[in-house]
Amino acid sequence: MNHLRALMIAASMLAGICVSAIEPDSIADSTALPTAVVSDTVQPQVKKRSLITRITDYFKESNKPKEYKSFDFSIIGGPHYSSDTRFGVGLVAAGFYRQNLTDSITTPSNISLYGDVSTVGFYMVGIRGNHIFPLDRQRIDYNLYFYSFPRKFWGIGFDQGNDMSNASKFNEVFVRASINYLHELVPHLFLGPGAEFTYAHASKMQRPELWQGQDLHTATYGIGLKLQYDTRDNLTATESGILASLEQRFSPKFLGNDYAFSYTNLKFCYFRHLWRGSVIAGQLQGKFNYGNVPWAMMATFGGSNNMRGYYEGRFRDKCSMDFTIELRQHVWRRNGLVLWAGVGTVFPRFSELQFRRLLPNGGIGYRWEFKQRTNVRLDFGMGKGETAFIFSINEAF
Repeated sequence: MNHLRALMIAASMLAGICVSAIEPDSIADSTALPTAVVSDTVQPQVKKRSLITRITDYFKESNKPKEYKSFDFSIIGGPHYSSDTRFGVGLVAAGFYRQNLTDSITTPSNISLYGDVSTVGFYMVGIRGNHIFPLDRQRIDYNLYFYSFPRKFWGIGFDQGNDMSNASKFNEVFVRASINYLHELVPHLFLGPGAEFTYAHASKMQRPELWQGQDLHTATYGIGLKLQYDTRDNLTATESGILASLEQRFSPKFLGNDYAFSYTNLKFCYFRHLWRGSVIAGQLQGKFNYGNVPWAMMATFGGSNNMRGYYEGRFRDKCSMDFTIELRQHVWRRNGLVLWAGVGTVFPRFSELQFRRLLPNGGIGYRWEFKQRTNVRLDFGMGKGETAFIFSINEAF
């Protein structure tokens, strides 16, 4: 779960001191010179940079590729405000690395670390990334995060989420860890096993009846497979290509689950250039749960990555689907803008999927190229009866 983090950091690099070398043959001759002249020649004065200059230079150089580095890592952070978490301080770091520095064709591996604290008692830490093996023959995708948050709960089902009067406060502690190991079968087609762990605990509920008798404390262990077709030119700021994935997870009783269920994740993304500096991006995705699903594992949307503008978790049910189309336009130097529109809904089964329950979504966003092919994004999203600001790193999809 990502929330609004605004950009403000103090980071700098130490200035190096250049020392002039003296030719051996000139040492004897230099003794005849006055002492002051010899001192000025050997130790030239270096002008120190101010703190403001160091900060300016840091951001000026942050998006330039550093071919000499095996690991290119930068940090950004500072105070922020969001409609969910109020005032807070966030920190985001992004890094790129390659196992083989001579390979300039394979997409580099990436890693992002993030943390956040706010005045309402919200705090979060997380790490996510994609490790790319040489020649992109194998991949490891991972995501691990923890948060504690006094948040809102509407209940389970479309009708519950559609009734804004159901919004009630509770405290949630949430942990999720997931990993997929993918092996290339044929060019661009990957298959491999995956696993995940999710822990959720609800307390101090204003309206406990909205949980419909479910356990407030749940731990879920899941295993499964992921099939992925990927022709994207870049994983963090895609400009062209296709991503299609099918992910199947099983959480049976024998793994220690109190709630036995399974789910299927489907995703299709398409990217292409329209005109100079523009990219049209589309995403269609769905999550479909089967069996006895705990409240914390039900399908939902909102937050930072899909149906931006909706409170994450307001609408939740066994199944969800959403579609987004987004225009990304480079404007000037490291600055860009985006516009998006979409629809989404939740439902218990396909037989109850109704057109009248499609929820609208749209918004506008600003992009700043923090690192090469890595954007910091500030989005303002609009949904039915609510809006939200989102600050994050990398594109929503």
